[in-house]
Parts: sequence; C-alpha cells; structure tokens
Amino acid sequence: MINKDLQAWGRRVANAIVTPLASSGLTPNMLTVVGLLLSLFVGLVIATGHVSIGGALLLFAGIFDMFDGALARVTGRASVFGAFFDSTLDRIAEAGIGLGLLWYYAFHHDMAGATLLYLVIVGSLMISYARARAEGLNLECKVGLMARPERVIILSVGLMLGPVVLPWVLLLLAVSTWYTVVQRIVHVWRETEGAPRTPETASTSTAATPRPSPFRRKRIAS
Repeated sequence: MINKDLQAWGRRVANAIVTPLASSGLTPNMLTVVGLLLSLFVGLVIATGHVSIGGALLLFAGIFDMFDGALARVTGRASVFGAFFDSTLDRIAEAGIGLGLLWYYAFHHDMAGATLLYLVIVGSLMISYARARAEGLNLECKVGLMARPERVIILSVGLMLGPVVLPWVLLLLAVSTWYTVVQRIVHVWRETEGAPRTPETASTSTAATPRPSPFRRKRIAS
C-alpha cells in the first residue's frame, strides 16, 4: 500500500536521524531490543484501558522501529542475523500489543472485539509466515495490501480514535490481512505455476537450497 517513493523518503529521514548515533557505540540489535520493549510497554498501556494513549505510543514505536535498519545501513552493520533478529522481535512485539488489547477486551467482556483481534493477529502472523516460507523456497514474496507498516499505522489510528471506532478498524484489518495472505498464496502459485513437487523441490523442506551470500541484505519489515 505504501508506495516505493514514500518508503525511500522514510529511509532517508531515518538515516538522517540515526547518523549522529553512528559513533555512539549503539548497535542495530540494541535498537531492535529497545523497539521491542517500547511495543511491550504499549501493550501494557492498552491493557490498563488507556487505548488512545496506547495508539499514539504505538505510532511512535512504529517510527522508532525504522531506526535499527537505518543504523545498520549508516554504519555498514547490516547482517543476516540482524535481519532475522529484527523480524523475530517484530513478531513478538505484535503479539505483545495484541495481548494488551486482548486483556482490555477480556476485562470488558467484549467477545466480538476479542474475536476480531484474534483474526487480525493470526492474519498478521500468516502474512509474515507466507513470505518467510516463500523465501525459503527462493521466491520473493513482498506483495500484498497490508504489510507491517500499514498494519501499525491503521491500528494506531484506530486506537487513537477510541473504543467506539476501534472494532470497525479491527474488522478492516481482519479482512485486509487475510486478503493479503490470499494475495501471497496466489503470487507464489503464479511464480511456480502450481508446479508439482519433485524430489529436488521436496528436499527444500529439510535442507535449504544454497543461495548467494546475503550478508548485506537490508532489514525489511514484513
């Protein structure tokens, strides 16, 4: 949904912000951990009933989430482990925010809200899984309507608008996340043309196919 020009502008801004930190001794992985802690704090704020404040904090945490990748680019420390670590902690952060919102709905005995939230969380995880599984098969799979930045922005706005509007935002996210899952499934099918599994392709389930060294890969949110 966010076009490439806007993504490039965001990367330039993030690079400019973190450049003064390049000589501070901070590492990209440190910023990744700080970003996780911020997200878990957002979940706690939401769980205590401060939904609108939690939305504003989530938006800030989402912006901060760009800084680890920016620092990696500025300092030349981009690495395979860094990309893996960042993506893994992003999933934990999403789960932590979801748990905070689930506590909020449980406290208010709102089964409809909890159900919508469940669909959003599982859909979000499936979006990331579909990409990871496709990349494990040497297929690029970044397509889809609702990647992580879009999900964070929309959820932040929904939280800031308050509990009355939030269920409608969750409904939008539930539909759009699962639509994105379908988009990625269709994309992989088209890339492979629904090709049957052969002994060679079946072996990728247990052993990764050798690929060129990706030590300079950028961190990309899913």
